[in-house]
Amino acid sequence: MRPLRYSINVTLDGCCDHRAIPADEEFHRHAIENIDQADALIFGRVTYEMMEEAFRPPAGTGSSPESMEPFARTINAAKKYVVSSTLARVDWNAEFLRGDLENAVQQLKREPGKGLATGGVKLPLALAEVGLIDEYELIVHPRLAGHGPSLFAGLSKYVDLRLVSRMELGSGAVAMRYEPRR
Repeated sequence: MRPLRYSINVTLDGCCDHRAIPADEEFHRHAIENIDQADALIFGRVTYEMMEEAFRPPAGTGSSPESMEPFARTINAAKKYVVSSTLARVDWNAEFLRGDLENAVQQLKREPGKGLATGGVKLPLALAEVGLIDEYELIVHPRLAGHGPSLFAGLSKYVDLRLVSRMELGSGAVAMRYEPRR
């Protein structure tokens, strides 16, 4: 069964606003490594639209910082599933994930392969509620933002986690990976 891995960038005070997170070459390299561990990405509407706007070609035309180009190429090539009841259509190597979310994701997890990856705030809350996330990665950045959405607001039950790895980035950010205690 393919694992579902969740990765999110967060400031020290718990802000998940992508505009508050500084991104450098090492940060993007780490993100590429995460995508390389997945056969497909699962996004909600907000994350899909944000990533598409930032990285879909014409990224690579010299308009974005050079350090972002390898990440742009990687995410452009990745297979994507989008969970949305409001989008009329998707492309960018994407298709809708329809029907009951829990059943649809369980079906994807049963398919052979390396794994699945997700990010964002709202979709991972729904996935955590039904116990579908196999690994949580929090990349905590040394910045206070004082605003923004917080992780898992409204989660109805505790999810006990076990630290499985920790890596410090040159920026001072710390990537911590956790697995649910089962």
